[in-house]
Amino acid sequence: PPHPTARQRHNPVTAPRRTHERNCLRAAEAGDAEKATQYAKLANRQLDKAVSKGVIHKNQAKNRKSSISKKLNKLA
Repeated sequence: PPHPTARQRHNPVTAPRRTHERNCLRAAEAGDAEKATQYAKLANRQLDKAVSKGVIHKNQAKNRKSSISKKLNKLA
């Protein structure tokens, strides 16, 4: 069988990461600190997974984590 494309390899890692990031930021905008914290934990886990699979660069993951935690800290 032919080799999977980059998109096919990356999508199972990327899709949940994007979803959790989006949910976290939406919850933060809505002022729901508890849900935002939950989603942040999931998003951070997905970011680490994406780095380990080589889908995104480690600095990109750090920047995204930083952005998420900044928004969470504004809620507290």
